[in-house]
Amino acid sequence: MGEEIDKGATESRRVTRLSRLPEVQHRVGLGRSTIYRWMSEGKFPKPVQLGGYSVAWSEREVEAWISDRLK
Repeated sequence: MGEEIDKGATESRRVTRLSRLPEVQHRVGLGRSTIYRWMSEGKFPKPVQLGGYSVAWSEREVEAWISDRLK
């Protein structure tokens, strides 16, 4: 009767939150120009394209970047 759900598969999956530029700037304490310059130099995570000219950063990648700076 009905479909059986694999609980292991659903519990391990986590939703990635995306952050827009103003939030990223606030979190890391950097300005727009610095973020984009460091992205081109490979020093900061690149955003994902949302459509058109809209982009956002993975919260996990930004958190990992912050953690690396604190080591």
